[in-house]
Amino acid sequence: MALKRNTRVDASFSVSSMTDIVFLLLIFFLVTSTLINPNALKLLLPKSTGQVSAKATVSVSIMDHHDDTYTYHLNGDMNPMSYSQVEDALIDLLIGEEDPTFSIFSDQSVPVGEVVQIMNIAKRNHFKVILATQPE
Repeated sequence: MALKRNTRVDASFSVSSMTDIVFLLLIFFLVTSTLINPNALKLLLPKSTGQVSAKATVSVSIMDHHDDTYTYHLNGDMNPMSYSQVEDALIDLLIGEEDPTFSIFSDQSVPVGEVVQIMNIAKRNHFKVILATQPE
């Protein structure tokens, strides 16, 4: 007596659920990447072709108010501080770092002397410094 099965095993695989998950992850990462804003201050940075792969943990922004006054901001904070406070604040933020590095964001109209003052802070305290620019 020969008994036959009426159902057969289907060897096909549907990937539609996998593509749904991939698209949901893509949308999630696109939305979360727009929420990350490392610089809250709007600065017109100078242009450059060189890029640095080092990652700075602290940023110092120098804003020009076009009346020979300049304000300094740490980590995009909107509250300005004076130049005399910048060094102590940087030391407090970078004291425990293995490779203390900070970046300088300055307007194009800020004189080089103001930027060099911040670089001198890095030299005195043996910090590494990155000058932020816009790609050309």
